[in-house]
Amino acid sequence: MNTLVRPRNSNPQASAAAGETEQQPDAARTGATARLRDADGMAVASFVMGLTGLLVFNLLLGPCALVLAGLALTRGTKRRGRAFLGLALGAADLIVLASVAAADQSFSWSLTG
Repeated sequence: MNTLVRPRNSNPQASAAAGETEQQPDAARTGATARLRDADGMAVASFVMGLTGLLVFNLLLGPCALVLAGLALTRGTKRRGRAFLGLALGAADLIVLASVAAADQSFSWSLTG
């Protein structure tokens, strides 16, 4: 099977003159959109980790929630409320861990006592 591939012209004015129009998204806009979407995901993940950390694995999930919320806020997330909740819940995870460790001299707790 023969296929003819026409080489691309690196000169945009010459290709426009030849009738070729190329639709490419702006690289800066695409990168900014992806970065903002990542920051929004980090904000939601920090909220979920902080909330889950109140019940289980607060030694691991609390600091992760704090870090993800901080990164989301520095990257300019649109979900600032969730990022701040992630910060608050991550700090609450560590406070719960410290209070349980001080009361029981252990790093685990259960709802049944």
